[in-house]
Amino acid sequence: MLSMLIIAFESLAVATVLPQVAEHLNGLKLYGWSFSAFFMGFMVSTVALGGLADRIGPARPYLLSALCFGLGLTIAGLAPTMAVFILGRAVQGFGGGGVVAVAYLAINKGFPDELRARVLALMSSAWVLPGLIGPALASALAALLSWRGVFLGLLPLLGLAALLTLPALRRMPASGTPVDRSRLIAVTLAALGVALGLAALGQHRLLPGLLLGVLGTALALPALGRLYGRNAYRVPSPLEAGFAVRLCLTFGFFGAEALLPLSLQRLRGLGLLESGLALTAAALVWSLCSFLHSRLDERTAGRYRSQVVRAGSLVIALSLLLSGWLLHSTLPVWTVGLAWALGGAGMGFAFQAHTLVVLKQAPEGQEGQVSGNLQLADMLGSALGAGLGGALVGLLGVSSGSGWYLSAGTLAVMGAVLVAGKLRRTP
Repeated sequence: MLSMLIIAFESLAVATVLPQVAEHLNGLKLYGWSFSAFFMGFMVSTVALGGLADRIGPARPYLLSALCFGLGLTIAGLAPTMAVFILGRAVQGFGGGGVVAVAYLAINKGFPDELRARVLALMSSAWVLPGLIGPALASALAALLSWRGVFLGLLPLLGLAALLTLPALRRMPASGTPVDRSRLIAVTLAALGVALGLAALGQHRLLPGLLLGVLGTALALPALGRLYGRNAYRVPSPLEAGFAVRLCLTFGFFGAEALLPLSLQRLRGLGLLESGLALTAAALVWSLCSFLHSRLDERTAGRYRSQVVRAGSLVIALSLLLSGWLLHSTLPVWTVGLAWALGGAGMGFAFQAHTLVVLKQAPEGQEGQVSGNLQLADMLGSALGAGLGGALVGLLGVSSGSGWYLSAGTLAVMGAVLVAGKLRRTP
């Protein structure tokens, strides 16, 4: 819980102070990369350390993850340039991915199916305190000291979390499942391909952009096919459908969340604190709805999970449409926060419901691998969303770029509504 709380605080704090970081380091054109680099590191880590945790147990992968996350915090907090800052974010992502993959493995191996919804809701509650104080504390640190304190100040808490977590993880037995090295190569190629594709989106010249895009696609698509199966693009089973839904939801929601504070500051004239309050509202509503869903799931024995995914996805799509319109309207600015909180409600129901679908489908002894693939879909969608949003802002400006991205995000979430029908075959 404490480890997840640190990741949650860092996520909300970075989104709040990143406009100031980009201004201080003269890196607005690289804005999206601050998120995408984190997600790329996360992608590689979830597969690598998720599979390793299956083989040798979760303790040592968790320790490596915590050390990498701390190193990334240090690099980002001391960064002299935007490029170094982005490097620190990539190292942070590698550490954060391992922590989350171990958490999902522990839930899947340590609790029966009828209790997992409750435990996932408890994990979601780790976002409550960061949601309440994260943006306010981040903006206060940035104003009184520096944005650098947002990163460096988390190091003591990270050490405490490791001391509390490792003894319990050491008691959890290993499955002995061999590590699939070809999967690690595949996820590395996928991350590289996605990075090249995102670099292509930021190119002002046609030929370099086209070459980068073709090369990135040639690397990413076969690698993703290796990770999810050759038939994954047709989502033939509930497991593949769960991965596809996750990708669509994270593309729409987290990509928009990356742009929201910047849009509120540039288009509505808000400060760091005020723009961060929209993230606070969504995080708190997300946690509340996760608890509500856990109660519903227990009482209905999980019979309505696919319907919950579809309904929650529709709510998220509505939130994206409303947020895009309200950002450019003359209505009171608090209505933007209200619209974004609506998206948090949709994620609280949809995200948890299909997490349970995917965990239910995990083959015995491969829980860590499936957990890694689930997180891979999270990070792939988030990286593509933040990267595309940042590229559009760099090319078209904040006003037009954010508007175009929110439209694209809405279409992606509607894709999740269509694919969610395949989850009904879950036993």
